Amino acid sequence: MPASAEHPFEQPWQAQLFALTVALNEAGHFGWPDWAERFSERRAEALRADASDYFDHWLDVFEGYLGELGLAEEAELAEMTAAWRRAADATPHGVVLSLENDPLHSISADHSGSVQT
Repeated sequence: MPASAEHPFEQPWQAQLFALTVALNEAGHFGWPDWAERFSERRAEALRADASDYFDHWLDVFEGYLGELGLAEEAELAEMTAAWRRAADATPHGVVLSLENDPLHSISADHSGSVQT
Protein backbone atom coordinates (compact mmCIF):
# COMPACT_ATOMS: atom_id res chain seq x y z
CA MET A 1 0.00 0.00 0.00
CA PRO A 2 1.34 3.42 -0.82
CA ALA A 3 0.00 5.11 2.32
CA SER A 4 1.57 4.94 5.76
CA ALA A 5 0.61 2.53 8.55
CA GLU A 6 -1.04 5.40 10.44
CA HIS A 7 -3.01 6.48 7.35
CA PRO A 8 -3.56 3.43 5.14
CA PHE A 9 -5.82 5.28 2.67
CA GLU A 10 -4.69 8.22 0.56
CA GLN A 11 -8.18 8.97 -0.77
CA PRO A 12 -11.67 8.57 0.71
CA TRP A 13 -12.73 6.26 -2.12
CA GLN A 14 -10.03 3.80 -1.10
CA ALA A 15 -11.41 3.54 2.43
CA GLN A 16 -14.94 3.22 1.07
CA LEU A 17 -13.89 0.47 -1.35
CA PHE A 18 -12.12 -1.41 1.42
CA ALA A 19 -15.15 -1.08 3.72
CA LEU A 20 -17.51 -2.28 0.99
CA THR A 21 -15.30 -5.29 0.30
CA VAL A 22 -15.23 -6.19 3.99
CA ALA A 23 -19.01 -5.71 4.27
CA LEU A 24 -19.71 -8.06 1.34
CA ASN A 25 -17.35 -10.62 2.85
CA GLU A 26 -19.01 -10.37 6.26
CA ALA A 27 -22.45 -10.69 4.61
CA GLY A 28 -21.31 -14.04 3.19
CA HIS A 29 -21.05 -13.12 -0.50
CA PHE A 30 -17.51 -14.48 -0.70
CA GLY A 31 -14.75 -15.87 1.49
CA TRP A 32 -11.73 -13.77 2.34
CA PRO A 33 -9.22 -16.45 1.21
CA ASP A 34 -10.83 -16.45 -2.26
CA TRP A 35 -10.71 -12.64 -2.37
CA ALA A 36 -7.07 -12.61 -1.22
CA GLU A 37 -6.09 -15.14 -3.89
CA ARG A 38 -7.75 -13.12 -6.67
CA PHE A 39 -6.26 -9.87 -5.46
CA SER A 40 -2.79 -11.39 -5.04
CA GLU A 41 -2.90 -12.72 -8.61
CA ARG A 42 -3.78 -9.26 -9.92
CA ARG A 43 -1.06 -7.56 -7.86
CA ALA A 44 1.54 -9.96 -9.19
CA GLU A 45 0.69 -8.99 -12.79
CA ALA A 46 1.73 -5.34 -12.68
CA LEU A 47 3.29 -4.31 -9.41
CA ARG A 48 4.74 -0.80 -9.32
CA ALA A 49 7.68 -0.37 -6.99
CA ASP A 50 5.89 2.43 -5.13
CA ALA A 51 2.59 0.46 -4.94
CA SER A 52 0.68 3.49 -6.22
CA ASP A 53 -1.54 1.12 -8.21
CA TYR A 54 -2.62 -0.89 -5.14
CA PHE A 55 -6.19 0.38 -4.89
CA ASP A 56 -6.60 0.58 -8.66
CA HIS A 57 -5.94 -3.17 -8.69
CA TRP A 58 -8.27 -3.64 -5.71
CA LEU A 59 -11.03 -1.88 -7.65
CA ASP A 60 -10.39 -3.91 -10.81
CA VAL A 61 -10.64 -7.18 -8.90
CA PHE A 62 -13.67 -5.98 -6.92
CA GLU A 63 -15.62 -4.97 -10.03
CA GLY A 64 -14.82 -8.23 -11.78
CA TYR A 65 -15.78 -10.24 -8.73
CA LEU A 66 -19.11 -8.42 -8.40
CA GLY A 67 -19.94 -9.52 -11.92
CA GLU A 68 -18.88 -13.11 -11.33
CA LEU A 69 -20.99 -13.27 -8.19
CA GLY A 70 -24.00 -11.79 -9.98
CA LEU A 71 -24.07 -8.79 -7.63
CA ALA A 72 -23.67 -6.24 -10.44
CA GLU A 73 -23.99 -6.29 -14.21
CA GLU A 74 -21.01 -5.24 -16.32
CA ALA A 75 -23.08 -2.59 -18.12
CA GLU A 76 -24.24 -1.14 -14.79
CA LEU A 77 -20.65 -0.92 -13.53
CA ALA A 78 -19.52 0.69 -16.78
CA GLU A 79 -22.26 3.33 -16.64
CA MET A 80 -21.58 4.11 -12.99
CA THR A 81 -17.86 4.45 -13.73
CA ALA A 82 -18.60 6.78 -16.64
CA ALA A 83 -20.97 8.86 -14.50
CA TRP A 84 -18.34 9.31 -11.76
CA ARG A 85 -15.72 10.26 -14.36
CA ARG A 86 -18.02 12.87 -15.91
CA ALA A 87 -18.83 14.20 -12.45
CA ALA A 88 -15.12 14.36 -11.56
CA ASP A 89 -14.32 16.20 -14.79
CA ALA A 90 -17.10 18.71 -14.07
CA THR A 91 -16.18 19.29 -10.40
CA PRO A 92 -13.68 22.01 -9.50
CA HIS A 93 -10.84 21.04 -7.18
CA GLY A 94 -11.80 21.43 -3.52
CA VAL A 95 -15.51 21.01 -4.18
CA VAL A 96 -17.31 17.89 -2.96
CA LEU A 97 -17.46 15.33 -5.74
CA SER A 98 -21.01 14.13 -6.24
CA LEU A 99 -22.90 12.29 -8.96
CA GLU A 100 -25.16 15.31 -9.11
CA ASN A 101 -22.21 17.08 -10.79
CA ASP A 102 -22.42 14.67 -13.72
CA PRO A 103 -23.67 16.77 -16.65
CA LEU A 104 -25.79 13.80 -17.71
CA HIS A 105 -27.13 13.22 -14.20
CA SER A 106 -30.22 11.08 -14.28
CA ILE A 107 -29.23 8.48 -11.72
CA SER A 108 -31.69 7.62 -9.00
CA ALA A 109 -31.02 8.46 -5.36
CA ASP A 110 -30.01 4.88 -4.51
CA HIS A 111 -26.82 5.38 -6.56
CA SER A 112 -25.94 8.78 -5.16
CA GLY A 113 -22.82 9.49 -3.22
CA SER A 114 -20.21 12.09 -2.57
CA VAL A 115 -16.50 12.22 -1.97
CA GLN A 116 -14.39 15.16 -0.83
CA THR A 117 -11.70 15.92 -3.42
